[in-house]
Amino acid sequence: MTLPEQLEKSTIEIVYSLFDVTLDKVDISLTRKDQQGDYTVMVFPMLRHIKGNPAVIGKQIGERLRAESDLVSDIEVIKGFLNLTLSYKAFLKDFNSILLNANYGTTPVNSDVPGMMVEYSSPNTNKPLHLGHIRNIVLGYSTALIIEATGKYVVKTQIINDRGIHICKSMLAWLKYGEGVTPESAGVKGDKLVGDFYVKFDQEYKKEVAALIRNGIPEEEAKKRAPSILEAQEMLRKWENGDDEVVRLWKMMNGWVYAGFDTTYRSLGVTFDSLYYESDTYLLGKDVIAHGLNTGVFYRKEDGSVWIDLTDDGLDEKIVLRSDGTAVYMTQDIGTAIQRVRDHDVDGMVYTVGNEQDYHFKVLFLIMKKLGYEWADNLYHLSYGMIELPSGKMKSREGTVVDADDMIQEMTDTAREIAQEQGKLEGLSNDEKEELYHMIGLGALKYFMLKIDPKKSMVFDPKESVDFQGNTGPFIQYAHARIQSILKKANFNDQALQAAINLPLIEKDLAVIKLIQQYPETVASAARNYSPALIANYLFDLVKEFNSFYQNVPKIVEEENADLKHFRLLLCYKTARIIKSGCALLGIQVPDQM
Repeated sequence: MTLPEQLEKSTIEIVYSLFDVTLDKVDISLTRKDQQGDYTVMVFPMLRHIKGNPAVIGKQIGERLRAESDLVSDIEVIKGFLNLTLSYKAFLKDFNSILLNANYGTTPVNSDVPGMMVEYSSPNTNKPLHLGHIRNIVLGYSTALIIEATGKYVVKTQIINDRGIHICKSMLAWLKYGEGVTPESAGVKGDKLVGDFYVKFDQEYKKEVAALIRNGIPEEEAKKRAPSILEAQEMLRKWENGDDEVVRLWKMMNGWVYAGFDTTYRSLGVTFDSLYYESDTYLLGKDVIAHGLNTGVFYRKEDGSVWIDLTDDGLDEKIVLRSDGTAVYMTQDIGTAIQRVRDHDVDGMVYTVGNEQDYHFKVLFLIMKKLGYEWADNLYHLSYGMIELPSGKMKSREGTVVDADDMIQEMTDTAREIAQEQGKLEGLSNDEKEELYHMIGLGALKYFMLKIDPKKSMVFDPKESVDFQGNTGPFIQYAHARIQSILKKANFNDQALQAAINLPLIEKDLAVIKLIQQYPETVASAARNYSPALIANYLFDLVKEFNSFYQNVPKIVEEENADLKHFRLLLCYKTARIIKSGCALLGIQVPDQM
């Protein structure tokens, strides 16, 4: 039983004894930082059952708690708030219960309850993954891990955008300019090769448009009449009609891209449980539209197109089928959502997609509700802001994006440079050092992406992210390595995971325990809010507090009081376990030496 639960139980018993009133629950929270105390009992909600002055009632409850419970050492009443200062013994007892919980802060997955599906990455197969994809991927992957840590099973998925005019542009450019080149013959990853041809198409297309404009054709008309775009449109029609030659080329080039994506995913340390392809899903949803027409959810206009009117809900009218019967993106998103629930035992979905699609998902979720799907209440758009470099925005068609593989390598190289300057890698082989550099570089990259609230846009600075000081991944990782060094020096083992409960603690001891106590609620809150940033910044606060503790208690290993020494080693041990657990929820590994 946690300290708040113990306090609640004692308070309910005292209220019954004092006022002959049985309360179902008592609201207890952490005391505000500008007030004295550790936990605060909210007296105001009790006034529905107890008549009187809230300050007087609070004082009566507090005095009984202090007299009868070994948990409370002091009280302070401020209007309807009863602030409780807890005894050292209370904290030590709670710390001992935390030590015995191997899964502290997380809950084992219960496969008997419906799970959640989290979608992330979902790239186009006409270019390699880039820095913007990295934010999407690490955000979605971490969110999936955090939801899973609350006991739900999670299906991690992506829908690969493997069809459409943009795919045909790369294919056409390869046919016209590729001279049969392959990833193997060029010595490059397949996704990069295909991306180069996408850029090549755009370059040639712009030349054609410029030539038409010089011949007196208006710009908008020139963009439509350029030979390259007309050829790409014809290729798309052939693909949709199942032309053998076009389909064969499409499969070959997409295969190159998938192999490249897999390499990047492995380097990032992320996985998926299922895959969906737009070439399979783009026809889904038409049967649902037909059913919705019959039930009055949708309506047909005179030209034959099908729409939904959402103006009463503060949105607008939205087309779901064109007049020629072809689907729009909304149609296939409707069908894909339904298909996913059929394929997996989930009752909710999280879509990790940039904030430029905010309106699209508002419409999609509202349509699903109007169609009567109960799980529509559990759909969430994990909207995130765009990412830029200090030099500005990136553009795929112009080939000015920062390639994901290049960024990972740059982060590894930067970590190598800084770690070598630190000079603390004695005893590691070259292979172990390279593994460490990758771990630090990747930790820096992921942490920098995740510490910022998802909804905010961000400027990513590689050098700043690898700084070993401040709110960075390496700062967190280094704390774990430092603790491992302390435990190793003390010959600590985890056989005796209990501390004496009568110890001469100092405030720095308590400060670390108090932050450790907040870990479970931090994980739960991060899951409720779909925000890994809450865990990232919690870890930063924990490490800062631990560092302050370490500076104020520098001779942990040399401590003469055996019980106090054992307690502080346990405090180090549990802090490291939480750092490792929290980082794992961010998809970050922590080293034992650094």
